Amino acid sequence: MIKSHDPEAAATIELTPIIDMVFLLLIFFLVATTFHQTEREMQIALPVSSSAGPISAAMREIIINVQDDGQIIVSGSVIEPDDLKAMIQQAVALNPEQKVTVRGDRNAAYGHIALVLDICKGSGVSEPYLDSVPTDAG
Repeated sequence: MIKSHDPEAAATIELTPIIDMVFLLLIFFLVATTFHQTEREMQIALPVSSSAGPISAAMREIIINVQDDGQIIVSGSVIEPDDLKAMIQQAVALNPEQKVTVRGDRNAAYGHIALVLDICKGSGVSEPYLDSVPTDAG
C-alpha cells in the first residue's frame, strides 16, 4: 500500500499561543518591575551601613525620601511637613502597625532627616526605618 503525503495528516505545533504567552509574561514582568521601582526612583545617594537589611514587604510601607536640600518626597511628589504628618496619622489610624521607611540623602543635613523622623514618631509610628546601603564586605 502506498501512502500519500496529506498536509493535514502531518503533526504540527501551533506557535501562535506560545508566542502570545511569552509576550504576556514579558509585559507582566516589565509592568511589575516599573511599579516596584516608583518609590525608589529618586536620585538619592544613601549613606553606607554595615547592618543594612531588606525592607519588609509584609505590609504596604510609606517610603519618605529626603533630598540633600531638605525636600520631602513621598510617591514622587514633594510634600510639606504638615501634610506629611496628616498623611502618616491617617495611615496609622487605619493600621496601627504601619511601616515607614525614611531614605535620607547622605548629603542632607541631619536636621532635615531628624524632622521627618520626629514627624513619624509624633504621628504614631513606633519604629520608623532609616534606610541605607550595605558596605562592601571585603
